[in-house]
Amino acid sequence: MKKNSTEEKNNATVEALPETSVEKLSDELRQACERAGWSALTPVQAKAIPCLLAERDVMVQSRTGSGKTGAYLLPIMQKIDLKKNVAQALVLVPTRELALQVYKEAQMLLCSTDLKAAVVYGGVGYAAQLEAFRGGAQLVIGTPGRILDHLLKNTLSLDNLKILIFDEADRMLSMGFYPDMVKIRKYIPAQEILSSMFSATFPPQVVRLAEQFLRAPQLLSLSGSQVHVAAIEHVYYVVPGMRKERSLVKIIEIENPASAIIFCNTKDTVHYLSVVLKRFGYDADELSSDLAQSAREKVMARVRRGALRFLVATDVAARGIDIPDLSHVIQYEPPEDPEAYIHRAGRTGRMGSSGVAISLVAEMEKFKLQSIARYYDIKMLERPMPGDEELERVVAQRIIALLEARLRARDNLQIERMRRFAPLAKSLSQTEDQIALITMLLDDYYQQSLHVPPAQPAITDEPVSPAKKEASKRRPRRKNKKVRKE
Repeated sequence: MKKNSTEEKNNATVEALPETSVEKLSDELRQACERAGWSALTPVQAKAIPCLLAERDVMVQSRTGSGKTGAYLLPIMQKIDLKKNVAQALVLVPTRELALQVYKEAQMLLCSTDLKAAVVYGGVGYAAQLEAFRGGAQLVIGTPGRILDHLLKNTLSLDNLKILIFDEADRMLSMGFYPDMVKIRKYIPAQEILSSMFSATFPPQVVRLAEQFLRAPQLLSLSGSQVHVAAIEHVYYVVPGMRKERSLVKIIEIENPASAIIFCNTKDTVHYLSVVLKRFGYDADELSSDLAQSAREKVMARVRRGALRFLVATDVAARGIDIPDLSHVIQYEPPEDPEAYIHRAGRTGRMGSSGVAISLVAEMEKFKLQSIARYYDIKMLERPMPGDEELERVVAQRIIALLEARLRARDNLQIERMRRFAPLAKSLSQTEDQIALITMLLDDYYQQSLHVPPAQPAITDEPVSPAKKEASKRRPRRKNKKVRKE
């Protein structure tokens, strides 16, 4: 899907397109805005829509609530050929909630038009989704796992795809969808298609994902014509003083870092926190002055190999440690010296990449942190502590994605073997006492996954040419004519 280096250079230097407005849109899109009650476009819509209509791939830095859904749905409406009842646009999202949200907005914009949309996600039956495909869905919105299920079963074809959108790409990677996305790529036509990405942040792994799917994309943000991918995002959570380690676990579950250094002020706290994280199932180890030299060397060897996900350390112990592609720095305790904040946060966002610096502070400590932010001119963002319901939802989504991927990897014999347990699974779900057995098994499986960071796009300097991509495509599949209406 990429172009050669000359084409990339030409595209990279192309001038930014002027912003648009509702008044400048086509009659069809103006009517869609009227149906949605939009009297004006949001900034992200005004910037992104001209690029998509001009067939330019874009990477858009955009947070929830900025209007990004309309920024890609409106161009999709104009580019789909209503005479062809085949999938022409695919929107990949990380969760069923976002899939339903995008679908609802699409229905609002598409009302009174002939464009057909389908929403596809796991955890539900296939009947309604198959019916939508048979009905000639031209816009498909779904999670990577369930989309891949349909591709493998030949119930969905992307042979006529024109537009591919990644919504909340950073969250898709944090939930472990990268392997599924790579497999989906094999089903995308060899010819170049319009591909764009919307993400709240652009850490290195998201940039590498863009390199694999997009053609020399234009970078857009609400603050200017380019996204500064080298920036460090500074975040803090106000946490209760008691059971602070439980607050850290919640934050880790929500953020799901690929790798992190967790800073503490004392070696006693380092040891305690390391033990807690290990008990919760995380791949964590400690580094402090109390550690014997042989143990320290073992930890350092894992760090150098990139084989340790979480390193808990004091400032002194962490001096001189450089972890490549460190995605997060977590300050479990604010530093005694304000200058130490800069040294800690600077461990991430190295060599042109980006990162996240997270601080856990008590109510009174946040004023000290805000003072540091003012002194060093840092934009500091407060995030609300996730509640139990939000945590349960995120964990459920993640484990479903993991289990679905594992199920897809099973061969026929393994599937036949596991059917022996279907009656038992049904009976275990019928009483409270027996549900505890299922809960225990899910917990054990999920804890095992915490030792492995989410799969991330690999570094590659080689463009993927259409010819090479065609050569690596899937084996010929039997066409299912019942679901391929022209």
